[in-house]
Amino acid sequence: MSGSSAASGAAPCRFAHYFVICGIDTETGLEPDELAALYQWLEADRQGRDPDTAATGENFEQSPLKRTFKSKVLARYPENVEWNPFDQDAVNMLCMPKGLSFRTQVDQRDPQFHSFIITKEDGSRTYGFVHTFYEEVTSPQICSAMQTLYQMHNAEHASANPTSSSSSSSSSMDSLASSLDEVDSPTSSSSSSTCRAAGGYDSSRDTLYVSKALCLITPMPFMHACRRFLSQLHRAVTAATAPPLPLESYVHNILYEVPLPAPGRSLKFHGVYEPIVCQRPGLGELPLADFPLAEAFSLLGVENLVQVFTCTLLEMQILLYSQDYQRLMTVAEGITTLLFPFQWQHVYVPILPASLLHFLDAPVPYLMGLQSKEGTDRSKLELPQEANLCFVDIDNHYIELPEDFPHFPNKTEFIQELNEVLLSFGMSAKTGAPPQTRSSPSSTPSTPGRERKTAALLQLEDDGRNGNLAGEELAVLELLQGNATLERLQALTKRTGVTVARVDALRAGVKAQGTDGQGGRTPAEEEELRNAKLNVQLREVFASRFTTMFADYEAFVIQSAPDLESWLTNREQMHNFDKASFLSDQPEPYLPFLSHFIETQMFATFIDNKIMSQWEEKEPLLRVFDTRIDKARLYNVRAPSLRSSSYQRCSILKESAHTIEQRLNKIDHTAIHPHLLDMKIGQGKYEQGFFPKLQADVLNTGPTNNKWSHRTMTTQRRKDRHRQQTEHLNLDNDLKEQVEGCLVLQNSMAFWEWDKASPPPIKPPKKSASASCLKYMQEARGLGKNLRQPKLSDLSPAVIAQTNWKFVEGLLKECRMKTKRMLVEKMGREAVELGHGEANITGLEENTLIASLCDLLERIWSHGLQVKQGKSALWSHLVHYQAREEKLEQQQAESPVPHVPERRKSDCSIALPAPRVSLIQDMRHIKNMSEIKTDVGRARAWIRLSLEKKVLSQHLKQLLSRQALTKKLYKRYAFLRCEEEKEQFLFHLLSLNAVDYFCFTSVFTTIMIPYRVVIIPIKKLSNAMTTSNPWVCVSGELGDSGIMQIPKNVLEMTFDCQNLGKLTTVQLGHDNAGLLAKWLVDCVMVRNEITGHTYKFPCGRWLGKGVDDGSLERVLIGELVLPSGEEDSGRGCRTPPLQRSPSQVRRISITSLSGRGPKPTSAQIQEAIGEAVNVIIKHFHKPEKERGNLTVLLCGENSLVAALEQFFHHGFKSARLFQKTVFVWDFVEKAVAYMESADQMGDLRETAEPLGMTCQSLCRYVNAINSTPRNIGKDGKFQLLVCLGARDRLLPQWLPLLVECPVILRMYEDTALLRDRATVNSLIAVLETLHDFSITLEASLVKGIDL
Repeated sequence: MSGSSAASGAAPCRFAHYFVICGIDTETGLEPDELAALYQWLEADRQGRDPDTAATGENFEQSPLKRTFKSKVLARYPENVEWNPFDQDAVNMLCMPKGLSFRTQVDQRDPQFHSFIITKEDGSRTYGFVHTFYEEVTSPQICSAMQTLYQMHNAEHASANPTSSSSSSSSSMDSLASSLDEVDSPTSSSSSSTCRAAGGYDSSRDTLYVSKALCLITPMPFMHACRRFLSQLHRAVTAATAPPLPLESYVHNILYEVPLPAPGRSLKFHGVYEPIVCQRPGLGELPLADFPLAEAFSLLGVENLVQVFTCTLLEMQILLYSQDYQRLMTVAEGITTLLFPFQWQHVYVPILPASLLHFLDAPVPYLMGLQSKEGTDRSKLELPQEANLCFVDIDNHYIELPEDFPHFPNKTEFIQELNEVLLSFGMSAKTGAPPQTRSSPSSTPSTPGRERKTAALLQLEDDGRNGNLAGEELAVLELLQGNATLERLQALTKRTGVTVARVDALRAGVKAQGTDGQGGRTPAEEEELRNAKLNVQLREVFASRFTTMFADYEAFVIQSAPDLESWLTNREQMHNFDKASFLSDQPEPYLPFLSHFIETQMFATFIDNKIMSQWEEKEPLLRVFDTRIDKARLYNVRAPSLRSSSYQRCSILKESAHTIEQRLNKIDHTAIHPHLLDMKIGQGKYEQGFFPKLQADVLNTGPTNNKWSHRTMTTQRRKDRHRQQTEHLNLDNDLKEQVEGCLVLQNSMAFWEWDKASPPPIKPPKKSASASCLKYMQEARGLGKNLRQPKLSDLSPAVIAQTNWKFVEGLLKECRMKTKRMLVEKMGREAVELGHGEANITGLEENTLIASLCDLLERIWSHGLQVKQGKSALWSHLVHYQAREEKLEQQQAESPVPHVPERRKSDCSIALPAPRVSLIQDMRHIKNMSEIKTDVGRARAWIRLSLEKKVLSQHLKQLLSRQALTKKLYKRYAFLRCEEEKEQFLFHLLSLNAVDYFCFTSVFTTIMIPYRVVIIPIKKLSNAMTTSNPWVCVSGELGDSGIMQIPKNVLEMTFDCQNLGKLTTVQLGHDNAGLLAKWLVDCVMVRNEITGHTYKFPCGRWLGKGVDDGSLERVLIGELVLPSGEEDSGRGCRTPPLQRSPSQVRRISITSLSGRGPKPTSAQIQEAIGEAVNVIIKHFHKPEKERGNLTVLLCGENSLVAALEQFFHHGFKSARLFQKTVFVWDFVEKAVAYMESADQMGDLRETAEPLGMTCQSLCRYVNAINSTPRNIGKDGKFQLLVCLGARDRLLPQWLPLLVECPVILRMYEDTALLRDRATVNSLIAVLETLHDFSITLEASLVKGIDL
């Protein structure tokens, strides 16, 4: 082991850690792939067949050359690196994800390149680069084994299918042997299959080849360099002449003598035939990313890539799908690279072999790549959950997006800028089909093969690498260049300062292609430089979007902890970012995206890193980002306080590309050349076409006198510090911990394993942390961080069940967090309405939280599904439940039931019967909504409706009470079949009943809703019925129902109407016809029959001529009625009550019909006015979307009208003996009559001009109210005058006129408030404060008033 320790000494600074060879082990011979067998076992289990029979025996159905056989790691150098322990199973599986593949001389055997990634438990990554080629099989045992397999296959086939002798090579769905290699040449593969179908493989006639993989494992993703090194190594083996030095020299050189380039430097080292150059970005630049973004853009198209990028930012589940491993890797790495300064925090598996398909069941956000098999249709791919899935079919350039998907801010301008960058490099931006959302899957009938061929041709034509501009663009350029007039025009526009960007971009693109080979670079180097420049420019465009969007983020970071230890200890309870203030500062179009994004894990981690940077070294990405923001501030791109949604282009594109070119022109470091090693003579003999067995002794030890090995210790210390810091980061909040708790990704293949051992000790942070802090940190690092290296043999059903158990725990924790967050936010807001503190939730934020609850429920319902049906697991379960219940109802209806006489209700209670709570009835309502087209949409609407009705927990409990159904639909390990967790989950949802949501009513604003209206008269004092023809009009925040006649002698009616929103007013009236035309109405009840919300509109007044104030119609103000039984259940935590109509008691005491009840004192009256005005001012200080109903504040109980009525009634001589009651309106009318007569006599001419105007305005308004066709009573007219005066800012001017009028002496006592000048002046001052706001009146109030 001394060798390996020597090797490991310099590990952190080395360019490559391991060189690995994988292939066939001739000792053990042909072994079927265990993973393929396991996959078949799992598939059989999933489809309900007996898994044991499925796994036994060989798969004779399939041609042996297509089957999967086990590959082995044949050699690795060095044996082990202490810093990066070798994970043999993972590397073997990732080097050859589909096992060994065999070919004969008639098949195509082009070498293939792909890369992979292994994520370790501390979050660090190692990259692998693999060159796979075919080598002739020389072992006679293996050739004869293959021959035997063919004979068995043919015999089996003949007996099973005697009529047809052809079609032996059809690939089975379950096979892992994907035919990636046949894709390249459809013709050769078809010809070979017919040739084989006739005779199969014959050892006497055919040469057998098997795949072998050369792999470099490196700490950083220098993809181009590794690709070139490996292909040169392979070329050395296949060349006719032996390479200049033995192969050991080159491998030893890259393992031990080539260092990692320092940040901001370039490095040159030597392959077998030509030098290789790579460079590493400096500390202030974007981090290293060597995967070609241009390829990702041309594979998906710009718009599609931006959409997938948005899904990634919002932490949805993203599944990439392609036949080519390297394409999966390119797109996955491309997208995660573009996230700068954020980092993907969840499951990341760019290559998921088909044998591990069941990992797609993970109910957490993930970014995975799945290898498709040739000819497999997308529709055949059964995915466990699709409600929140973004499916990316790379080969067919098409994507499926989740529903309810917010767009990236300034998406159109952003795509335009990206297109221009691509054009400037001669690349067409036109590839990629338009994105498709869930509701419209692809409908093109063409065959996949044909599609692929045409796609490939298009790519060839549009691909900058072939020097082609897209045909259209090239034609445009030729036209421009060949046309003298146009050329002159262009020169003119340039002189006048107008730029012709697109033409310049085209010209630059053509020029860029014309300058190949400049500066002594080979075309390959030129190509690499072009790729690097394009990469960095595309990334800069993305980075600059975030710099603009989050330029002021620091101002909203809440740094409340005095030191790191206390911050870590209280991390869960703390608010780290002022979300509400941040959102209120953003332009309106950005809100849908930003409100979702600031709830994600990656944003939370970013903010945590920012807070921790007070005590620790800044995280590298954060450091670069902050530097950029400071630079932008220095140039003062915009005033930070003024947010504008105008698009700001990236200004440093040229500069960033120039930096890269500079580094390549001036190489900073050249590594030692490969040289002869101290080897035994005669070993490693060259044999063309065969990769030799390398000498392990020289490759397992590095040189001892290396000039950069002393750097190791400091690097090691720095790594320690870095690891310690990442441990702190991993403490971060709820979701991250949940994911770690339920799923730890060991390597790119996503083997998840758990260890019961206690977590390793954590080094305390620089500021010594106390024992409690350490304990917290250990718990927070949590359940899965401490795992051992998994073995493939551990992938037993038991381990899978264990993994699922962790998922269950994680889902439960996420549910607890989400419901708690929803409650705290909502209650915080309600506390404000009750007068405490400051609200911190906006309607937008509430909507985001509810959307994430819907997403969580979908993930819970799709965990452990037996068989998937439809896109939404929850809706599918509900439909099953409905079918069963309806069947039971039918059976009960058929069996006779004894008739029970119904008890007759006492006639005095005409009220709304309580609505029946029915899960199925709610489903029927949702199904009837034609606006909703998909199952996912229906499930979400159903959740919102249940939440608004406060029956979500109750409904789900009922749904899950049918255990036979749950067992049929779900596997044993599913969340919904874990009794204890299920109970806790329902309990968390039950807690949401403590607050009021209108999340259904406020979202589905265009649907038709049935309403039921009941009118309740006071029977003791009047007739229950009236002979006149009554009518009603119901108004809400979204509109009104229009006037509807109520059928005679009926006190209840139903009507359908477009959603009115929260109900505000009811207008009730009649036409005064017949003998019994007077009607004393207690209240009107209106119920929304879908949501069950019932509103009470108190009246307590007469409607009729010659009674009360002579009104034939009244405007009633509504209040939401609590469902029965809820009044007593802790009113303390409930939403404050809505305002209501002026109550009967108030009316009677004011108009003193009988003089009952204590009259308010003058102090109480003044206080009431102040309070009423105050509430209106508060109303206008809320964000517009959350203001609620102004009518209530103007006309309801304790409103402005009510307070002013009391003011005018104070000292009013209203009740006269044997005379009818006098109303305040009578006083106003008399005053106006006096003013009009005085005006005619000319008394008012001498008064100041403004006063005369005011006088005219008062007279005009009063006359307009009196001449309205509506039959409103005197109190109604006074109410209208106050409302119009408040709207038009005239009330304070009218008051002095009424006070000055001599009529006052006759109608008011001396002690009246209206006759006290000081009081009137202070009232005027209070009313003037309303002038700052524009008051709009509801249509039901001002109908028929002509001013």
